[in-house]
Amino acid sequence: MTTAELILNTASRIIHVGTAITLVGGSVFMAFALMPAAAAKLSDEEHDRLREGVLGRWKKFVGPGIGLFLISGIYNYVKAIPFHKGDGLYHGLVGTKMILALAVFFLASALVGKSKGLEGIRQNRAKWLKVLILLAATIVCISGFVKVRGKHTPPMTPATTTVETAS
Repeated sequence: MTTAELILNTASRIIHVGTAITLVGGSVFMAFALMPAAAAKLSDEEHDRLREGVLGRWKKFVGPGIGLFLISGIYNYVKAIPFHKGDGLYHGLVGTKMILALAVFFLASALVGKSKGLEGIRQNRAKWLKVLILLAATIVCISGFVKVRGKHTPPMTPATTTVETAS
């Protein structure tokens, strides 16, 4: 591996994990700290103003964050494929992770968006934000397992095993 590849691979991992920390951490903060505190301490009018201000700023993180996730995630997966050739468990878990990530991206976009068709999600913001966090936690668990599990080593079979015999 060249120095440039090492730098690019490292940067891609850092971007992917850093984006996850930022977006998932921000979602956890909103769901379990900001929203309950605001609901308990602010009038409806103050709460609405705070929500508009926070969501206006948060939206600036969500869109670019999804883009960074997609770019770095696809890059990381393409670089990992050669190490997991024939590893059905790896590809199944990473495929599941990708599908869950698309659901997280949808919910994150719906929660900060203005589409009238997705207003029901925004009206139940606390519930859907917790669903998003649960999905993200599942993705982190899958990622952790796949990383710790390491590279696939095919099992030894009679066809791949040679035995030396004395003549």
